[in-house]
Amino acid sequence: MHSNPILGVIFHWLGGLASGSFYVPYKGVKKWAWEVYWLVGGVFMWIICPVFFAWLITKDNNAFAVFSAIWKKEGITPFIWPYVFGIMWGFGGLTFGLTMRYLGMSLGMGVALGYCTVFGTLLPPLLKCFVDLGAAVPKSLGDIVQTTGGQVTMVGIAVTVAGIAIAARAGLAKEREMPEAEKKKAIAEFSFKKGILVATFSGIMSAGMAFAITAGNPLATAIEAAGTDKLWAGIPRLVVILLGGFTTNLVLCVWLNIKNKTGYQYFATHLRSGHANLAPQNLPQPAAVRPPDEAALRIPRVSNYFFSALAGITWYFQFFFYNMGESQMGDYSFASWTLHMASIIIFSTLWGVYFKEWSGVSKKAKLLITAGIATLILSTIVIGYGTLLDKNKKPDPASAQSAQSAQSV
Repeated sequence: MHSNPILGVIFHWLGGLASGSFYVPYKGVKKWAWEVYWLVGGVFMWIICPVFFAWLITKDNNAFAVFSAIWKKEGITPFIWPYVFGIMWGFGGLTFGLTMRYLGMSLGMGVALGYCTVFGTLLPPLLKCFVDLGAAVPKSLGDIVQTTGGQVTMVGIAVTVAGIAIAARAGLAKEREMPEAEKKKAIAEFSFKKGILVATFSGIMSAGMAFAITAGNPLATAIEAAGTDKLWAGIPRLVVILLGGFTTNLVLCVWLNIKNKTGYQYFATHLRSGHANLAPQNLPQPAAVRPPDEAALRIPRVSNYFFSALAGITWYFQFFFYNMGESQMGDYSFASWTLHMASIIIFSTLWGVYFKEWSGVSKKAKLLITAGIATLILSTIVIGYGTLLDKNKKPDPASAQSAQSAQSV
């Protein structure tokens, strides 16, 4: 199958639209604690959708037969790194939800994905300086900075840091300027300090997905060799990668269920009165002085499961389209991660504007968040260009195979 970079760009932007939009359905969830609706959505994100689509799109529905054959022949080794990197990403995915909770969609996405762009570029080669990660990470950081393309990439990283700083400054201005009632109206649990700390951790750990996908390339190659079209062949590796993410989120959400005593909410028809204000967006504000009546405590279970499932399915499609886009980029597949990041930032910012997360703030704050987002988008272009400089160089025969693997990191 011939590559089609234009089609690849379209697929990447569809993936960015899915990622930038997935948190919107969660706004329809009422009277559930965060850990409840996040885990329900997560079952669709990380288990149901990956398994279903891996089965659906492979030739003769043979994805798991291929995985079984690999396991029998090579053991667990081909599955380890995709799963481990998936666990790493899982910590980022979990705290990414908290980022949206504390900062909202526009600022939260911008800051978290800025960090994700930086560490998605730097962390794999930095680890390679100390640990042999094989073909999953072809170059160490020392190798990168010795090339022109590597130096341009480092400039792009510096631009990203600047974008993060500008977006953070906008968030600080927003916190100082907006009346408390306006903050809570747009983002029920807005907290700049908590949000920045969580976004930093989330962005670093979420970078694991960038090289989890590359670590799963042998699985994609095996699926393609078994007869599945190249356009779809990368999708089944998400089963292994997202299983790692599910492991992290399951443990932490269940722990929160126990700690907050919210596990009953998965099946309950009514909130316990002590949990009435657990999620401030669930009840009208200000809260009534008297205890909430039975109607106020009733949990809309059907709609909660529907919106959580819709959020999870929407989230999954970001990497469904990502894999399709990567398969079409050919010599330009190096740009996949940066295209993904840029499109997510743009669409999430548009959603943030739609939900009036920046209403009631000064013109200065609005200009700052606009400049921050624009700087982050510029940084992805610079990083992609730096990678292009090296990709245009003809590799020596000994490194040709490693160069091909490097294209999607």
